[in-house]
Amino acid sequence: MSGAGPGLPPGPRRQARERALSLLYEAEAKDVTPAEVLAQQVLVPEAFVTDVVAGVGERLAEIDGLLGALAVGWPVERMPAIDRNLLRLAVYELLAHPDTPAAVVLSEAVALASTYSTEDSSRFVNGVLAEAARRLR
Repeated sequence: MSGAGPGLPPGPRRQARERALSLLYEAEAKDVTPAEVLAQQVLVPEAFVTDVVAGVGERLAEIDGLLGALAVGWPVERMPAIDRNLLRLAVYELLAHPDTPAAVVLSEAVALASTYSTEDSSRFVNGVLAEAARRLR
C-alpha cells in the first residue's frame, strides 16, 4: 500500500503523486502541455510520475468532460487549480491503473487535498472522486 498511517511519513507512491501534482500544476501555470513540462525536467521523473503526467495530458478532454459532469455547479475551469489538477490525476489513475484499488486513489487524493488546498477541498475531492470511482469501476 502506498499511503502512510498516522504519524508515519508518506510512502513512495504518495511522493510520486505529489510530484505528478506539482508537474501538472506547473504545466497549467506556464500554459504549456504536461508533455512539455516533462521534457523540461533536468532529471527524468520516475516512471509512475511520467505515466500519470503524460496520461493526463493525452486524455485531458476526456477527463475534464467527466469532471464537468460529476462536479455539478463547478465548471472545471472555475475549480481551484490544485483541486482541478488533483482530480485530473486521480481520475486518470482510476481510468488507467485498474490494479490500484479505488479506495487507495481516493484516500491519497483526499490526503493531498488536505495538505495542499483549501479547508473544503478534501470533502469536494472526495465527493467527486467517489462518484468517478462508482462510474469508472
